[in-house]
Amino acid sequence: MGKIAQGILGGLSGKVGNVIGGSWKGIDYIRIKPSSVANPRTEGQVNQRNRFTVTLEFLQAIQPFIKQGYKSLAIRKTEFNAAMSYILNNAVTGIAPNFSVNYTDALVSRGGLSGVLNGTTDLSVAGEVTFGWQDNSDEGNANTTDKAMLLVYNPSKKESISVIDGNLRTAGSETVVIPNTYAGETVELFAAFISADGRTVSNSTYLGSGTAQ
Repeated sequence: MGKIAQGILGGLSGKVGNVIGGSWKGIDYIRIKPSSVANPRTEGQVNQRNRFTVTLEFLQAIQPFIKQGYKSLAIRKTEFNAAMSYILNNAVTGIAPNFSVNYTDALVSRGGLSGVLNGTTDLSVAGEVTFGWQDNSDEGNANTTDKAMLLVYNPSKKESISVIDGNLRTAGSETVVIPNTYAGETVELFAAFISADGRTVSNSTYLGSGTAQ
């Protein structure tokens, strides 16, 4: 049985008829329980679930990165949900029922800080990925104290290695150690910057894929 606090306009907890209420982050909400449908697996519903699944698998594997990369966008929602909404609507490609994440369009960090200039990657050394970038700390709103955010995503294992508080923008490079078990597998590479106080990030830049050594 549901309870309504402070009258009909107050907070609702539980279920009253087909109305379900609750509270999340101090925000009261209500929603209508959907009516059952004759065929819950229409083509449109199946396609949407498939799109949702590929997005979910990607984001679950990179959670530590998006927790910082979407921090400023987590307004009345979690960082994960903010990222889910963006990726699902902007970076899922394919023809039903085969969908995938288009990494070029997949911003794993979103913000107004000046981004990566002329980013590069090098996977020639076993167990390492070296990221490079041009020091653009004198352009836009970039600062010499900005730090690199680096992401190595392994789609076959559905896991990632990330650096949130990396080398300074002025350093121009950083090497990330990856597991030996990644050898021979494709990794997807992303980079961004974060301000020294951690409040501002740049949009991420997709630096392509490569085979780990």
